[in-house]
This record gives sequence, structure tokens and C-alpha cells, in this order.
Amino acid sequence: MSLDNGLAIANSGLAAISQQFALISQNIANASTPSYAAESSALTSKSAAGVGSGVASAPATLNINNAVQTALMNSTGTASYQGTIANAMTGLDQVMGTPGQGNDLSSLTASLQSSFTALLNDPSNAAQQNAVISAAQGLTGQINTIANTIGSARQTAQDQIVNSITTLNTSLAQIGSLNKQIIAIHQQGLSSADLQNQRAGLVQTVAQLTGAKSISISNGAISLYTAQGLQLPTTGPAFQTSPAAIGASDSYPGTIPAITMNGQDVTTGIGGGSIGAAITLRDQILPAQQASLDSFSQTLASRFASQGLTLFSDPTGAVPPTSSMIGFANAITVNQAVVSNPALVRDGTNTITGSSTGATSFTPNPPGGPAGFSTLIDRIVNFSFGNQVQVGVPQSPAPTTSLGPAGNTTLRYSGNAAIGDLATSVVANEAATSASSQSASTQAGQTQSALQAQATQTSGVSIDQQMGTLVSLQNAYAANAKVVGIAQQMMQTMEAMIP
Repeated sequence: MSLDNGLAIANSGLAAISQQFALISQNIANASTPSYAAESSALTSKSAAGVGSGVASAPATLNINNAVQTALMNSTGTASYQGTIANAMTGLDQVMGTPGQGNDLSSLTASLQSSFTALLNDPSNAAQQNAVISAAQGLTGQINTIANTIGSARQTAQDQIVNSITTLNTSLAQIGSLNKQIIAIHQQGLSSADLQNQRAGLVQTVAQLTGAKSISISNGAISLYTAQGLQLPTTGPAFQTSPAAIGASDSYPGTIPAITMNGQDVTTGIGGGSIGAAITLRDQILPAQQASLDSFSQTLASRFASQGLTLFSDPTGAVPPTSSMIGFANAITVNQAVVSNPALVRDGTNTITGSSTGATSFTPNPPGGPAGFSTLIDRIVNFSFGNQVQVGVPQSPAPTTSLGPAGNTTLRYSGNAAIGDLATSVVANEAATSASSQSASTQAGQTQSALQAQATQTSGVSIDQQMGTLVSLQNAYAANAKVVGIAQQMMQTMEAMIP
């Protein structure tokens, strides 16, 4: 081997090792960067005419376990979906009150019943009459608070959808741009590892938003699909939706704006990630909670009115029929006529014409009538709070089917119950939904964490491994540098020998 060849080989080693140093430095710098996969470059020997001519550093590639990365991406979408729902239900939990602590619907209903029982002992007692009003207002106030919280949560879900669509469009456009760059570099046989790492972070964002999965293409690009089979375009701001104020009677499809892709409604094509969760909350979970509360409110008001006391009503003093009860929980109040004249809780507000399927006949106590009039109070205590509208005749059940703004909600409990039991069912229904969402969120989070740890172990940056490689490269660099140094000395000696 000539001196020139030896020097060339050593220089090629120094150049290749320098590239390795740069790669290790980049890996270490990105050790804590989410979605970053360690990059590596294989050293390959070069030869000419069967004679070694040095070493070269191959284009950098990503150290990725594709199976783990795919599983991690799937778990990311699931964890985002379940976490979004669990967070919304936690907010609702906080206003439902604690059973047995006096601030939940069941306790407040029982308190109202107790106030009527106390009034039955002394119907003329003004303080007891006012106590009934106060207990009724406590109950309606809690109903209003829960209903308003549900409405706020639906609005938050709608706003989240609008904001997330903007983020989704931006991320998809950036993925499209990186796809083009990667394809071009791939065709040149160069390394696209850095671009792939950038794209991986954006893919993670898309997975969090939509639960989409990526499919690799032979030219280096990727395609993204939701679990519902919708391909996400990576060119331009393809998705659109509009801000909207969401009321209890609004629904999708209907009055709530759709999510469109190139003008086509694709709302149902995004069923995963935080966007899918927000759609589920807005259109299914929260309307079901509203329907449960509306059903309870309408049943409460109608069962009192059916005995001759319109204690609960909308602000106009009316009790809406079941066909018009959407949003009644937001508006239910203690009838202003009764608030203005508390003695009406003894005397009654309306005449009842008896029937074989409803309540028996009732005529209110007229002005100046007996101060100890107890007929109405007795009807309230025995029938409004009970399972029967009169002896031997069951109450009309609370509505439980074809509810909600879209008319497709069915409650998960029976309407054939007393008011107190219905109040318990409303609270239990919300608690069961919340508990289920919390459990699903916890499980999804644990799965994601386990897969993230596995991905970090198989694809992430190991500082120990990088430092070990760095030491080896330093030794190799020193050896090659020594060869170069010796070769230079020999060249100088030979030049000095030439006369």
C-alpha cells in the first residue's frame, strides 16, 4: 500500500467519524424531544479493484420498531379520546353534589318532601309555608346549575372542535410538505431521517386530534386514515367548520355546523382522538345528561301540578308538555305566583278534574277558607312524591325514550318510579357515565405510558449507548489521526531526503 493510499484511508476514516460525531450530538440534544427516534449511520468499507480504499458513513436512518410505533400511535388517539371525555365528566361531577350531603338532587328532593310533611302538621304556619318555598328553590337552583354546566360543557366541546380543526389543517399541511421533501431526498438515495423525525411529531399531533393511523408508502411518504376509513388529505386546509353557540335544543345533524372536507360532510368520519371525543360529548353524552335532567324536571313539575299545585314551572308559570321539555331543566323555577303568595302551598293553584287514570278531583282552598286546610298537602305528600297518582293507579312514567335534541336518546333507567327515586337515578346515571369514562381514561393512559416506555427503549435515545459509541469513536478518531500524523512525518522526511 502506498503512503498516499494509507493517508487517503485515514482521512476517509476521520471524515466518516466526524459525521458519526455530528449524529451522536444531534441524538443527545434531542433525547427529551417527544416522538424523536434515535438516528444512526452504518460505516461501510470502500474498495477499488479489490483493494481497500477507506470507509464511508451511510445515510442516516431511524432506529424504529415499527410494531411498537404503530401500537403507540393507536394508543395515543385512544388516550386522547378517553381523556377528553373523562375531563368533561369530571367537571359535571363537581356540580352534581355528594349523595347524602344535602347538596345533591336526591337530598334536596327529600328535603322538599320533609318540608311538606312538616307543613301537614300545621298548614297555617307561615314559617313552614316559606320553608316549603325555600326547599323548592334549593331544588330548582341545583337543577339549573347542573343544566347550565351541561350546556357549558357542550359549548366547550364545540369550541374545541373549531380550534382543533385549525390545528389539524396546519399539521396535515406540514406533513404534506415534509412528504414532498422526503420523496425528493429518497429518490436521491440520501438520508431523510431528520425530516422523518419532524414528521413523526406532527403525526403524533394528528393522532391525538383524530386517532388516525399512518401507512408508509414505498417512496418514503405516508398516508393517514381514521378508524372510520377517512383518508386525511395533506394538501391545503381541507377541513372546515364554523363556530356556533350551542343551546339545549341544537343538534347534529341539524342546527350544529358539520365538519366538512373539501365541501363534503365528514363529521362521522372522525371518531377518535380529542376531536372525536368532543363530537361524542357534544352530540351524545352531554345531550343524554341533559335529557335525563329535563325528564326529571318535567316529571317533577307535572306530578305536583296534577295534584292541584303548580309549584314548579317555566318563567311564564307554565309546565311544558313532554313534547316541548328540551331545555326545561335550564328554565325550571318555583312558580312566581306561589313565591308571591306562599299560602298557595297549602291552598293549591289549580282545579283538578278527576279521572280513572289520573288524580282524583280537587278544588283549591278559596280565599278566606279554612286556615287548617290540609287536603292539598296530603295529596302532595301521598301522591306527588309517591308511585301512585291516586290509590291503586300508578303514576305516569317519566319519559325515557326518544329524548334529546335529535330524538335518539334513551335513558338507562326506568321512568316508573317515585320522584325521589328518579332523582337518585339522574345522579346515578351521571355517576355511572363518569366512572366508566374515568376507568377507560386511566386504562388508556396506562397503556399509552407502557407503550411510550417501550418505544423509548427500542427507538428513543439512550444516553448511555450514545456515550459508549462516542468513546469508541473517539478512540477510532485518535487512531486515524495518528496514522495521518505519521504519514505526514514520513512525507516530510522523504521530502527532506530529496536533494
